[in-house]
Amino acid sequence: MNIVLLEPLGVSAETLDRLQTPLTAGGHRFTAYDTVAADDAALAERARDADILMLANHPLPGAVIEQCAKLQYISVAFVGIDHIDSAACKAKGVHISNAAGYCNDAVAELALGLALDCLRNISATNACIRQGGTKAGYVGNELRGKTVGIIGTGATGCRVAELYRAFGCRLLGYSRTERPQAQALGVEYVPLERLLQESDIVTIHTPLTDRTRLLINRERIAMMKPTAIFINTARGALADSQALADALERGALGAVGSDVFESEPPLEPSHPLLHAPRTVLTPHAAFATAESMDRRAEITFDNVAQWLRGNLQNQML
Repeated sequence: MNIVLLEPLGVSAETLDRLQTPLTAGGHRFTAYDTVAADDAALAERARDADILMLANHPLPGAVIEQCAKLQYISVAFVGIDHIDSAACKAKGVHISNAAGYCNDAVAELALGLALDCLRNISATNACIRQGGTKAGYVGNELRGKTVGIIGTGATGCRVAELYRAFGCRLLGYSRTERPQAQALGVEYVPLERLLQESDIVTIHTPLTDRTRLLINRERIAMMKPTAIFINTARGALADSQALADALERGALGAVGSDVFESEPPLEPSHPLLHAPRTVLTPHAAFATAESMDRRAEITFDNVAQWLRGNLQNQML
């Protein structure tokens, strides 16, 4: 089999060599690229002769997939696969696996960190003291006793619940599937409208699908408390950025902490959240810890090894 890693996985050369050695020892050809392809033409050139593709979050469009005559399997070093043309894969009978669970802790911890920053003005006061200022005007709020609404109670959502529970928060949940493990952590499942109305912090942890796209729209933002904090470490297109910015400008929303946007950073200078007050923004970095990078590489390579043995694990398509 010809196995091609289309982009770097953020691990050391030693780790990459250790993970690929069993594949080459088994008679398979392995090629790893240490840069991101400059355009779709370059991406197609890398992928064209592959039986198996491995990649992280670089888009893989249908026009590239259609040029891969031998392609049978894609192992994605990411949780979401919305950056891959699934319809093109389905048409060709190409299976896709993801790196399920690799960044649950990393994402949950940053989601909590963004909320704490919004509550305690950490970024704002850091900038203030560097400009010769004081704490004047920066009275924060404590996390204990707050109501936290968790939209999406999969593995990451449950980890978020566990962290907030340790801070003494009341937990509300809204999810397509009501999970006993979330309920065991104290999550009370309620309709989305009630969650939005009662929560001091709303944190979203759902995949991006046609059903969830713009789940947090103008109408639903209007349901939230004017002091509420909205946190997004999942997918940018789950929320209407312009509507969030407008609510912040009007004082109809307390703060926004976001790690994700409609497109990958760098953002256009005109992006509404860059100019809105009371925002804490990070450049799609929630998943990026040394521990999670190693973990996702392990899972991604193990997916390939298992598929070669006839076992399809972490299947997304």
